[in-house]
Amino acid sequence: MTTSIPRPNDVARELNDRGREAAEAGRRDEAIRAYEAAVAADPSCATPLFNLGLLYKHECNWVLSLDFNQRAIVCEPTNEAAVWNLGIAATALGRWGLARRAWRDFGIEIPEGDGPVELPCGTAPIRINPRSDGEVVWGTRIDPARAVLENIPYPESGHGFHDLVLNDGAPNGYRVLNGKEVAVLDELQHLERSEFGTFVAKAILDDLQLQADRLVKIAASLRGAAEDWTSSVRILCKRCSEGRPHSEHDRDNRVPDRNRTIAVAATSSGHADRIVRAWQGEFSGIRIESFDLMLQPRKKHS
Repeated sequence: MTTSIPRPNDVARELNDRGREAAEAGRRDEAIRAYEAAVAADPSCATPLFNLGLLYKHECNWVLSLDFNQRAIVCEPTNEAAVWNLGIAATALGRWGLARRAWRDFGIEIPEGDGPVELPCGTAPIRINPRSDGEVVWGTRIDPARAVLENIPYPESGHGFHDLVLNDGAPNGYRVLNGKEVAVLDELQHLERSEFGTFVAKAILDDLQLQADRLVKIAASLRGAAEDWTSSVRILCKRCSEGRPHSEHDRDNRVPDRNRTIAVAATSSGHADRIVRAWQGEFSGIRIESFDLMLQPRKKHS
């Protein structure tokens, strides 16, 4: 015997449509009133409940997002989007048992346990600060809704190397990794700063590729990280960033300039200095013109 999902009545459907139009136009309070009226008109309709959960998800109001997604699932148990958003909200609130149930209901095999979900989900590009000056960096997904940043973001972003972020599940653009397209996932919330600060050097190199590549390895060997931003950072238009970057961006990025902007992730000024001194110790042709702390390391709790 199959259970049919009731169709929303005409009043609820019209009110939900009105709410969606208001939300898309940025009229948040009007959207909430319309969605709530739709729920009152037809309490069995999952769509306005889901839309309220979605609205509160984008506001990082996790208590209300969780509540409305749970109510939407009661009305429509097969609503996968509501199940996924429930998993995100439960993760943000640290309700790990509920998060595990949500991921399992979605069809993901989740290991048994009581604490945070530990399920490596591969590497993905993460767009941090998506509602302002979004920046896409690579991250390691440690579960369906959390990722650790593996690039060194611009310090103005407020994010650092190995920061922990809450990520959405809906693709918003694509990048290529090892010849395959992977979806860009938007950051929903900056969960935790890592112990790494960001130090930025202006350097002049005489063997660009060799010296830049060696810096990356030296930094990693000293338990830090480094990047040559001059070659690794691409500035994309919004259309390409949220779609598929065209090949011109790669050609534009190949600038054989000896003047480089170098980023170093380190836990202290002394740690950063050790990385740079070890690098300079291997090459006589590196000149550091400035080296500044741009994002403070997070202090360890005693």
